[in-house]
Amino acid sequence: MRAVVFEDYEQFPSLKDVPKPEPGPGEVLLRVAGSGACHSDISVYRHFREGQPGAQKPPFVLGHENSGWVEALGEGVSGRVEVGGAYLVYGPTGCGHCRRCARGQDTYCENAATVPHMAVGLGRDGGMAEYMTAPAHHLVPLGDADPVDAAPLSDAGLTPYHAVKEALPHLEGGGRHALVIGLGGLGQIGVQILRALTGATVIATDLKEEARAEAEAHGAITVGTGERQVEEIREVTGGRGVDAAFDFVGASPTITTAAAVMAQGGRLTVVGIAGGTHQFSFFTNPYESYVTNTYWGTVGELWEVVDMYRAGQIRPEVERFSMDEALDAYRKLEEGEVFGRAVVVPGEG
Repeated sequence: MRAVVFEDYEQFPSLKDVPKPEPGPGEVLLRVAGSGACHSDISVYRHFREGQPGAQKPPFVLGHENSGWVEALGEGVSGRVEVGGAYLVYGPTGCGHCRRCARGQDTYCENAATVPHMAVGLGRDGGMAEYMTAPAHHLVPLGDADPVDAAPLSDAGLTPYHAVKEALPHLEGGGRHALVIGLGGLGQIGVQILRALTGATVIATDLKEEARAEAEAHGAITVGTGERQVEEIREVTGGRGVDAAFDFVGASPTITTAAAVMAQGGRLTVVGIAGGTHQFSFFTNPYESYVTNTYWGTVGELWEVVDMYRAGQIRPEVERFSMDEALDAYRKLEEGEVFGRAVVVPGEG
């Protein structure tokens, strides 16, 4: 079968023929419907080096946002998994035995240091291929929903959903404001989730005018970049500041912007992994506000994301690529030419 393979550190991936996988005990074989190309993949093959924290040893097939149809069941798999059914794949893979994993929090596995890979497509072969395998208990049924458009939800939907859920206590009640910085694949869905789950006024900002226009279509008030950005955001809040901010970029300038508009008691969640830092001092930090981070979400939360998708509350913007065009998808992503999420569809071409 054909697959997009990360072969070595600091090298662009290859489109090549690899053996079709076989499901092991407790696993299923899926015929891939769609696989999302994520900026995290670019970090994997452009920025990480051997031995660096977070680096995953090559080679392996990329793709950690995946959907597909079950073709075969591994030993011991029975019950709710239906051959021929369409499923979304939960990506993170913890040890499966610790307290965190027992709660579906594979992202925060207590034995992560001993697990050979972080997720499908991140150390373990992923779904940027014609077929993939996955643990059966990591499948979320899609029913009659379009599995191609749903593929990005396993990260671009789940990650902002978890971040927003953790911040909900800060957005309860009237007169609340939320800020979304970075309106790519995750940020756009983040706006939709905030609109669906809270009554907060959603403020959104991005360098790209078309991204801001899309956020406005989903009910956000948008602010451009520039010298007055912080002032304009505060003006929307009546000078009070925002109760919850979500930085989907994670660079030092975006974190600084978010920190500058926080209300007292607010929560700033850094979701993006651009490596930015934040400087704290008693006299500059709004009282009892804090900066935190989150990573992905739980498998139970992915079920809730799918419920929102099937109810029409969230809808990722998808640009489709055939397997022949898979490497072009990554090139366009690197060049900032993808609006929404690039999804590779092995069955098209």
